[in-house]
Amino acid sequence: MAGMALAGVSLLVLVPAAQGQTTLPREKPEATQGPGDTVALSIPNGPLEPALVRFTEQAGVKLVYGTDLTQSLTTTGLEGTFQPLDALRRLLDGTGLAYRSVSPSTLTLVNPRYAQLGGSAEQAVRLDEIVVEGRPAGARAGDRGLPPPTGTVGQPPPPYAGGQVATGTRVGFLGNRSVLTTPFNVTGFTEKLIADQQSRTVADVVLNDSSVRNDAPPFSERDSFFIRGFPVTSLDVAFDGLFYLANPRRSYAVGLERIEILKGPSALISGGTGRVGGTINLIPKRAYDEPLTRLTTTYLSDSQVWTHADLGRRFGPSKEWGVRTNLSYRNGNTALDKNAIEVGVATLGLDYRGERLRASLDLVHNTQNVTAPTSLFNAVAPGIPIPRAPNPRLNTASSLEYIDSRYNMAAGRVEYDILPDMTVYAAGGVSRYNEDFLTSSYRITSVTGQATNSLAIQPQEISGMTGEVGLRAKFQTGFIGHQINVAAVEADNRNYRGGFLAPTLPVFQTNIYDPVHLPRGSVATALLPRSDNGRPLFAKLAVRSVGLADTLSLGDDRFLLTLGGRFQQIDQQSYNTRPGTGFGNLAATYDQGRFSPALAAVFRPTDNLSFYGNYIEALDPGPSPPLTAVNANEIFAPVVNRQREFGAKYDFGTVAVTASLFEIEQPNGFTDPGTNRFSVSGLQRNRGLELTAFGEPLPGVRLVGGVTFLDGRLVNTLNRQFDGNRAPGVPDVAFNLYGEVDLPPWLAPGLTLTGRAIYTSGQFYNQANTQSVPDWTRFDAGLRYTFAGASGKPVTVRAIVENVFDNAYWASAARGFLAVGSPRTVIVSATMDF
Repeated sequence: MAGMALAGVSLLVLVPAAQGQTTLPREKPEATQGPGDTVALSIPNGPLEPALVRFTEQAGVKLVYGTDLTQSLTTTGLEGTFQPLDALRRLLDGTGLAYRSVSPSTLTLVNPRYAQLGGSAEQAVRLDEIVVEGRPAGARAGDRGLPPPTGTVGQPPPPYAGGQVATGTRVGFLGNRSVLTTPFNVTGFTEKLIADQQSRTVADVVLNDSSVRNDAPPFSERDSFFIRGFPVTSLDVAFDGLFYLANPRRSYAVGLERIEILKGPSALISGGTGRVGGTINLIPKRAYDEPLTRLTTTYLSDSQVWTHADLGRRFGPSKEWGVRTNLSYRNGNTALDKNAIEVGVATLGLDYRGERLRASLDLVHNTQNVTAPTSLFNAVAPGIPIPRAPNPRLNTASSLEYIDSRYNMAAGRVEYDILPDMTVYAAGGVSRYNEDFLTSSYRITSVTGQATNSLAIQPQEISGMTGEVGLRAKFQTGFIGHQINVAAVEADNRNYRGGFLAPTLPVFQTNIYDPVHLPRGSVATALLPRSDNGRPLFAKLAVRSVGLADTLSLGDDRFLLTLGGRFQQIDQQSYNTRPGTGFGNLAATYDQGRFSPALAAVFRPTDNLSFYGNYIEALDPGPSPPLTAVNANEIFAPVVNRQREFGAKYDFGTVAVTASLFEIEQPNGFTDPGTNRFSVSGLQRNRGLELTAFGEPLPGVRLVGGVTFLDGRLVNTLNRQFDGNRAPGVPDVAFNLYGEVDLPPWLAPGLTLTGRAIYTSGQFYNQANTQSVPDWTRFDAGLRYTFAGASGKPVTVRAIVENVFDNAYWASAARGFLAVGSPRTVIVSATMDF
């Protein structure tokens, strides 16, 4: 089974399978059938969407349709032997929907009442003879945009029941894998979920995962994450599987089809350095066969207006050429006092799908201008209790402060099928990010909220370059199946900053509950240096690696064993960028390599149930000292991270559940409070249990959520002074639940209620465990109304209130910083198709 869902449009290309097979892909050989054949169907009554999924699986019919058509609809089901087209008619009885052909082997659903086909409704649904043919899960390229089993260029795996989470993800150089056959904990959030939650950035989306928390203030210039209790910055986010190309500060959801999360060290599969807690991968949108013209207008409190256009077309005799572009502009005041943000995003996705050759090219440009941004560096002096969080609408920054940035990126990928199950590929890209700012950082010195505020500037440029070549092949040796994956990756990231005499900037006393604001004009901002004037090289990171893996399969893929590893080499350099003695000289360097082994297994006693385990190591750059440390520019040698994980996954058909037990060890960074010197001391060992669920448990009820229990401890610390203490910034419990309920058609047709609850337990701020922040809970509520517009195309109106009770809370105490949560925010939007 393979397919996709994009912004309310679902493309399903499914195949005949064993009776009773459920909606997650099984990756098994399939049979074909002729046009006149009958098929045995077993489809229970209930929601129409999962019933259609089962029908396409069992009948081998390809369907493409807008998911808005099937929302809130039910069917009486089928049991017995039918001709495929007669079966489809029976499933659609009473729904008001009909079908028509769009190619010799593909059907689409339509609403005859609104059909715009140049004829009557009866003519619109009259079918010529249609060829119903089964295809393997990895159908040939050109078959509705799906790549073959060894390819990745094309549409991603289809959504699961409910449409919020994907049935599979791209697992690095291992390629696209279904959830049940992946020996890691993976989640792919779909564009439908992104749109329905009116997400602005990647940070808004990953908050649906209980193992992910944001540790940067929402009204700053950046997003930063904690996965399984370990930091993952935006610099470590991958774009289409490539590192150091995504925006190093904040990635916007505009232009993204999927946001995928793989938990745990990713050295084997990604080739990037990764972060020990996990990896976030951004999958760009691709044009699908049906034309798309979609406009969304959004209002966000207090006075932001956001316009987004999404256009997609395919060209050529077989629709082999695709163009998808997204244009977005947002500007206005936020719910935070004095804060305003202006964001412009433009993305262009081009792709080609031939019989053997597939290629894609993505271009991304965005600008972000933030006025009075909240500070990321909100430190607390040692020895005092952390004061309660301030009013989330109160801004400690002055209106003269700013962060302006410009970002450009180009990424391409090409793959060619040497044989039906052997693909060679190459990918690469470049990016550049420029940032200019004048911002404050404050250090809280009293439980009453008294603080010292310091203004600072640091114009900088961050550039990235990545290249990858590889091969994927599937073959059989006797009764053992093999999937061989080989890849070589080189990634380069450079930071240019400094090289100027810093002007004298104000340092003053303030209070987080009654802040002091500097008047405009008190700092000559027009005379401050800028990043585009040229800056010297500050730091360079080059990562080279070669990965090899063989996935052995036995018993019709009942047992999968992946053996492999990756040789990684990390070359890191830092330079003196302060004018004066030693300016431009190399300050520190290292160049080390290591082979990181990996072992992973999946056992599936039934089609619906899988057990998995993995042991994986990764070589990462050493911990970086905070800017406040006396040795802030020092570079530390690479560190080795290790993970052990066991888990289980079960697919009930319309609901999937997963459970994971893991242990991760990472060398620990520590800043001595007495000397303010940073060093690598001991280990941080996180042990955890993750429980997740997603799908549509009842007709018209959809959910995605989970709970994570974490035990983050410090071990083998310097002089054993912190052994056994809780790791800073790591909550014991994190809980998420997002749900949707469609109101009955007789009550309010097309109306859906939405809600989300997020809970994070208290966290320690320091390694001595003498300073902490309390737990917090946030509730969001909303509704969605979908109806047919004057042209017969769907119109969707969405309204969401985030942080309904306007709670004040410290959202994070990670990495030595405090981040205030966002206040109550109202978001209202209207989406129209043309």
